[in-house]
Amino acid sequence: MVSLVQRVKRAIKLPIEEADAERSRWINEDLLPTPPEQQTWRWWNYVTFYWSISFTNWTLGSSMIGVGLNWWQAIVVIFVSQFISSIAMAFNSRAASVYHIGFPCVGRSVFGMWGSYYFVGARAILAVIWYAVQMYSGAEYMYNILRAIFGHNFTDIPNHLPASASITTPLMLAFFLAWLVHLPFCYFRPYQLRKFFWFKTIVSLPAMFGLFIWAMANTKGRLSGGLYSATSTSSSTVAWMILAGINSGMGNTATLITNQPDYARWSRSREAPIWTQLISNPIAVTLSASLGILSTAAVNLKFGTEVWNQWDMMNLILDNYWSSSVRFAVFLCAFCWLVQIVGVNIAANMIAFGADSSMLFPSYVNMRRGQFIIEILAWAVCPWKILASAAKFTTFLSGYGLFMASVVAIMVCDYFCLTKGNVFIPSLYNGTRENKNYYYTKGINIQAVIAYLIGIALPFPGFCGELGANVSTAAMHIVDLGWILSFVTAFVAYYIICQIWPTSNMRYVKEHGYGFEQTASDTLIDSQEWGVPSDTIVRDDIYIDKHMS
Repeated sequence: MVSLVQRVKRAIKLPIEEADAERSRWINEDLLPTPPEQQTWRWWNYVTFYWSISFTNWTLGSSMIGVGLNWWQAIVVIFVSQFISSIAMAFNSRAASVYHIGFPCVGRSVFGMWGSYYFVGARAILAVIWYAVQMYSGAEYMYNILRAIFGHNFTDIPNHLPASASITTPLMLAFFLAWLVHLPFCYFRPYQLRKFFWFKTIVSLPAMFGLFIWAMANTKGRLSGGLYSATSTSSSTVAWMILAGINSGMGNTATLITNQPDYARWSRSREAPIWTQLISNPIAVTLSASLGILSTAAVNLKFGTEVWNQWDMMNLILDNYWSSSVRFAVFLCAFCWLVQIVGVNIAANMIAFGADSSMLFPSYVNMRRGQFIIEILAWAVCPWKILASAAKFTTFLSGYGLFMASVVAIMVCDYFCLTKGNVFIPSLYNGTRENKNYYYTKGINIQAVIAYLIGIALPFPGFCGELGANVSTAAMHIVDLGWILSFVTAFVAYYIICQIWPTSNMRYVKEHGYGFEQTASDTLIDSQEWGVPSDTIVRDDIYIDKHMS
């Protein structure tokens, strides 16, 4: 029986070794282009996917308020930051939607067969940490659920953990149950999760609006006064606040921007993942953050608290309005929020680590195994310790976008400006010097590494300042431009360097006179090689039944 790996290798004209193809240093099922039967995501799947991820940003406004903006300025800044993010997401998804390859293979095409290991490995490590941190948020929702169901029978469970553990026994139980909820999803690849993201979108709406309506009804919508009033500041100070807010919003979406190839590779058509995110992401993020800003501002003003997180607000509701009907409402709301956080964690971290680990250890790990591995590693991270006592470490995690901005910039510049959208698929699996496209200099694209370092150099001192280093005021202002500055600097640097010192792949594209995305347009895949029905035409990413009118 011909394996999927062998079918895909035949379709893209790769030689099939006599030995087991799966146990190769450069190839496994998840690194090869997505076969047509798995290209199942249509435009509406991406609408629900991006909406389900983006419509969970209840607390994003807290960072905006934290830098000094008032509530309406924060809403405007959030929309601007997410519109910019969506443009970057659209550009970064193009290579995957055309060639159906994930982030690791796009990374190979840009950074080299060996150079890509650093960038993929760095993303994998941070995915593990963020996965655990997000799972801890899920544990907080599970705590709400258990409290709403069992009341004091749950909250009064004796705590047998020392104070140094930074977590109580009831919350540890909630974390374990949240971990179990994640576990079944490790088995699935993204093309199999369309219905789940659709379900997540449906349940997110009543959860978000339900909490908002309660807050407005309970407080009669009073927003003036208190912590959230506008303050009198100079125009220059407000300008820096706005820039810091935009950068904060960009950092909030940095993971989603970087991970685009891992989602877009499952697309049925080239355009499906592109325009859908341009519409869905800015609206969903802005709306959810706005509901969070207005709700928490009103609640904090009435109760004299400083509550931002949803789970804290639901605990506040139970503290003040304990009754069977309120407990049932909190149970439903917390359940919906738990579904949301599981979906976000799957999309932003679990899928990313699964894809990355399949490239780092292709002979032993595929996407499914990688997803089970990150599920286990979540315990090793001990996120409750990070969130309880390592404020600087969480700041470091937030600065992740600063480093990934340069990576995205180089990938976009290489694809659209320097190689004219041409990806040579067979060369992505050839780690020898005979690889004319992606072996570069001993397997590393030196030009890309230089541009990457230039891209992070300017904002890096300010980033260190955020971690506690003594730096100048100018450096702190520069980091307020972090994501955009890093992206633009790396993009321009890479373009200029390659104009002076082009890579071997760029010379190859120029010498052969390739037009834009010609390697995709020239590829006609025999349906018999893919194993799809003979009455189906498969050309590039088009999968059309001949009998359809």
